[in-house]
Amino acid sequence: MSKLVTIYGGSGFVGRYITRRLAKDGWRIRVAVRRPNEAMHVKPYGAPGQVEPVLCNIRDDASVAAVMQGADAVVNCVGLLAEAGKNTFDAVQAEGAGRIARIAVEQGIETMVQLSAIGADAESQSDYARTKAEGEAAVLAHMPGAVILRPSVIFGPEDDFFNRFASMSRMGPVLPIVGGNSKFQPVYVDDVAQAAVLAVEGKAEAGVYELGGPDVNTLRELIGQMLKVIHRRKLVLNLPFWLARIVAFFGELGGKISLGLIKSPLTGDQVKLLANDNVVSEGARGLADLGIAPVAAGAVLPDYLWRFRPTGQYDAIKDSAKNLKIG
Repeated sequence: MSKLVTIYGGSGFVGRYITRRLAKDGWRIRVAVRRPNEAMHVKPYGAPGQVEPVLCNIRDDASVAAVMQGADAVVNCVGLLAEAGKNTFDAVQAEGAGRIARIAVEQGIETMVQLSAIGADAESQSDYARTKAEGEAAVLAHMPGAVILRPSVIFGPEDDFFNRFASMSRMGPVLPIVGGNSKFQPVYVDDVAQAAVLAVEGKAEAGVYELGGPDVNTLRELIGQMLKVIHRRKLVLNLPFWLARIVAFFGELGGKISLGLIKSPLTGDQVKLLANDNVVSEGARGLADLGIAPVAAGAVLPDYLWRFRPTGQYDAIKDSAKNLKIG
């Protein structure tokens, strides 16, 4: 019988790519999510019954244990960009990760992959980065042989990075950003998924891997690259951090007053993150150590950002038409 893996958050941005790759390799997969009815898009990744969304609350021991029964490996892709209700950074990224590792050991599972992030630091002022580090420590305390993957900002068709800025670019002549001089090393989502699959299948040594793409750019440079792809000219305005903190404060206040109906475009914690570079550390193990040749953002962005062009899929036709000579 084929092996079974439980992927917590397996229907999310990165999780779905890991699910797809493991399904192609013949694994049976439980996709553990809070809302299984919203994760049905993963079922066609495999043969009937091979990929199954299952209900799980990562904050509850019994729930985590139930979906892990009989598994040969576990992958934790659950993470937050912003807190909401009981889903706090501490509860999900620190305690949740530790809970999965502890229960995996109790059930005799020896293989675990934890998706963390570059910048994970127990001393960070950012709650996101701090709890990512605490989650790593909790996983390794229970399972020293786990594989920890720390990607830089991840890009791909469903990303919340280039898609967000491209969407913002349609709303006016000015595109505001924060941390324009901070450096990033964007990594393709399927490269991250490939690394996770190698770890699940025992083809990666235990330990921490920092995953970054082939190019390092400032945020301002990345936005410029994105604007070229979507054929838009905008004034890119780099907000000073003091102003960004004020914007985040009132944005979060509006969210609380509206009971979550209004979502802040920026949080105070994100402002703290944007103040730091997000690149692979010197000497860190990475994609090359896993035999993966990273894909550059420039090779992929046109494939999914075309819809943000002024006339969408017809932009290229319009450009071509300008070169036609009449008569």
